[in-house]
Amino acid sequence: MKKYTVKTQTQSTAKFVADDMILTKDIPTCAGSKMLDGYVSLFEAEVLTRLADKGYGLAGKTDVGEFSIDLLGETSYNGAIIEDGVLKNATASVIKDGEVDFAITLDVNGSVRRAAAQDGLVSIKPTYGTVSRFGTIPVVCSGETVSVMAKTADLCKEALSAIAGHDDKDGTSLPQSEIDKTKTEKEIRKVAVLSSMLKGVDGKVSEKLNNVCEILRKNGIEVTEIDDSVIALSSAYWAVLMSAECCNNVSKYDGVKYGYRAQNFMGIDELYTNSRTEAFGFLLKSTILLGSETLSTANYVKIYDKALRMRRVIVEEFAKIFASYDVVLMPACSAFAYGEEDMKNTYKAYEENFYTAPASITGLPAVVVGGVQFVGNAFSENSMLSLAAIIEKEGK
Repeated sequence: MKKYTVKTQTQSTAKFVADDMILTKDIPTCAGSKMLDGYVSLFEAEVLTRLADKGYGLAGKTDVGEFSIDLLGETSYNGAIIEDGVLKNATASVIKDGEVDFAITLDVNGSVRRAAAQDGLVSIKPTYGTVSRFGTIPVVCSGETVSVMAKTADLCKEALSAIAGHDDKDGTSLPQSEIDKTKTEKEIRKVAVLSSMLKGVDGKVSEKLNNVCEILRKNGIEVTEIDDSVIALSSAYWAVLMSAECCNNVSKYDGVKYGYRAQNFMGIDELYTNSRTEAFGFLLKSTILLGSETLSTANYVKIYDKALRMRRVIVEEFAKIFASYDVVLMPACSAFAYGEEDMKNTYKAYEENFYTAPASITGLPAVVVGGVQFVGNAFSENSMLSLAAIIEKEGK
């Protein structure tokens, strides 16, 4: 098995790839699923158009886990990427091996940030609505974000500036006047470390967190550990919202208009059932079932509606923290390597989104650098990337 899957290669000198959640006209977009095997879109994603207009060229596409809801891509129809018994992410491997400088990805359930942390790369999940999602495979529309993964913070900043902007084709796109706030930059002087988010991390992750805190203090930045149990609840409510939206978004894949169609069936109902049963993987099926139960008449108000209300509570909790601190520091994952036992745990991705869910459920920007994760106030991308550049320099 290759470290990564590049689906095509152009003659362009530009060094970026898109992951397989980003639609392309000339390359299949399969979202890591048998359901979309061989599917080629009639149009391309807005982010790719913007990069092309600025002189960048698409070098190829990298594989993802099925609909990008897993750990690092292990549920892909093409198979997991294993090196020396350790699970690897396709996009991160391309960048780390020097094949490209940066990648355009869709951060659905935090796999992008986990991959960047584990491979020592930089990633930026921008404020929700600042980058167009037009031309991406929809999974969790209220939280997924087109993101950038790169070797350096400067490359992330460069790529983000090329793709950020209002898009009339995306109903969730913010007005340009709001997006322009990302161009401003504020010096970060106070960092809060959430002790409630440090549960379950291994020694190497703790060491990285301590190293980054030491670099921050060395540069005159105040680092304070605070306890916040509300933000630690993000994972549970994100799981509810993610499963519900995923259930709705993949309901259109039924074997009729496009995608995989079962060979053996009697009647339309059996066509739907057989096609989805044969084409979807176990984790996605489990997510669909959880989402269906969540949206049922019996559970809609007491589970789904409560999750929506708790999203607002978590947003308000972050706002309270940002009244006193510039950014929040937390892990991006519990460990820097997932082994065979982790891969046997089908729901490991649900466990690991404990660390990535806070930024996903709130739509706040998040930067991964030096193996750790910073979450900032809306439109603080440039400020956090400048901080990331300092950590890069000091950490070498």
